[in-house]
Amino acid sequence: MKAQQLKNAILQLAIQGKLVPQDPNDEPASVLLEKIKQEKEKLIAEGKIKKSKKASDNPPYLNESELPFEIPESWVWVRLGDISSYIQRGKSPQYCTKSPFPVISQKCIQWEGLKMEYAKFITTDSLDKYADIRFLKNKDLLWNSTGLGTLGRIAIYFEKLNSYELSVVDSHVTVVRLLKVVPEYIYYYLSSYYVQSVIEDKADGSTKQKELSLATISGYLLPLPPLSEQKRIVAKIEELLPFIEQYAKKEQELTALHQAFPEQLKKSILQAAIQGKLTEQNPNDEPAVELIKRIQMEKERLILEKKIKKPKQHSEIIVRDNFHYEIVDGVERCIDDEIPFEIPESWCWVKLNQLGEIVGGGTPKTDNDTNWSNGNIAWITPADMKNVKGKYISHGERYITLEGLNSSSTRMLSASSIVYSSRAPIGYIAITNNTLCTNQGFKSIDLYNKSIVDYLYYGLIYFTPLIQSRASGTTFKEISGADLGKILIPIPPLSEQKRIVAKIEQLFLSLENLG
Repeated sequence: MKAQQLKNAILQLAIQGKLVPQDPNDEPASVLLEKIKQEKEKLIAEGKIKKSKKASDNPPYLNESELPFEIPESWVWVRLGDISSYIQRGKSPQYCTKSPFPVISQKCIQWEGLKMEYAKFITTDSLDKYADIRFLKNKDLLWNSTGLGTLGRIAIYFEKLNSYELSVVDSHVTVVRLLKVVPEYIYYYLSSYYVQSVIEDKADGSTKQKELSLATISGYLLPLPPLSEQKRIVAKIEELLPFIEQYAKKEQELTALHQAFPEQLKKSILQAAIQGKLTEQNPNDEPAVELIKRIQMEKERLILEKKIKKPKQHSEIIVRDNFHYEIVDGVERCIDDEIPFEIPESWCWVKLNQLGEIVGGGTPKTDNDTNWSNGNIAWITPADMKNVKGKYISHGERYITLEGLNSSSTRMLSASSIVYSSRAPIGYIAITNNTLCTNQGFKSIDLYNKSIVDYLYYGLIYFTPLIQSRASGTTFKEISGADLGKILIPIPPLSEQKRIVAKIEQLFLSLENLG
């Protein structure tokens, strides 16, 4: 049971007389009701309150069928107007920036209590227009009477918690001033699920402008216990509420943990995978250095065939005497302090630009229709990546023509390349299902050897926080192709890559099924 459901259940028990035991020595509620009636007549005779125009000698309910549930014999059903000396909406005030006299609005009335920091202020000159009865008294009930989403919220006005001399409410709030009953009991009744779940149904007006009329509020039916029992009920509720609040807090923490758990576990799975701890190593696997040699040979072939440009620098990483060195154009330097963690002996470290060509994108001129009309070349933007389900992408919302491709800085990516958004935001990632191109919001990797694409896909997801930390820019952060190419990637043997990817996807699927 959720905390709110538990609170609802406690309040329901309270208003049905099942939360605390009845005491046969308690003065019956019918006697209390008669005393309230006499007090009202006295106040009317003294001119302190007005006689209700709708007052009658009819019983407090119309017929037995109107009564929603059974109550103890010592209780009575009454209408809210029967136990109130004053039920009235506030007036539309003349506001000012600051004065000693606050106006309580719907925003002030929250389930946690009155939030006086949201109050506006009334001009001192307009106080004369308010009869004394309109100024709030201790333990008045303030009931939001209009508005979608705010209708029905209720709070108790406590003078000791209000540092202002006089306070009033605006025209969207109804004041209910009670007689000889425990205001907290009436508050808990009106805030119960039994009342709040149907409050909008009792309101008049259109969907966006519903309001509780004074007649509806005054005629609201409620179960009234003996005065002593009202006090016991309130005491028991307020004894239990702190435990419910603690329960709600733990529930929120558990919900947050439950929501975060799959993502945290995914990160842990990827971390284990990238460090060689997710699957066992097989001594019969061909070492990763042999795979890197083949990738380098493929890169050199593409350069010779003029399919890619020769990079300005040649870089490779070697291990000697358990130290890592990078050789750039024949110059060697130790990079051990850049290696983030240890990897198995059969693995090796490479920079991302050793695995593929880092390719940017571009946007053909949008005012030239020949760049776009009847285009059949898939062209994607970071916005398209929001809709990607799974690892793969085939196209975005728009296509460009061959003329658009040739007239802009965008580049064709082959199938099984990795598209990686480099700004706004950094880190959208997918594998291309087919040839396509991108706008300038990407730094994609057109791999020299497509067999590593699935492993590298998960590797880049893991390293995205690091990539984001390397980004620069003032208006928005962006990772450059050069900086992306310098990211160190741990490469397992190809056979182990396949085992790692299979294990990741098996575990991720299990997490999704946990739901």
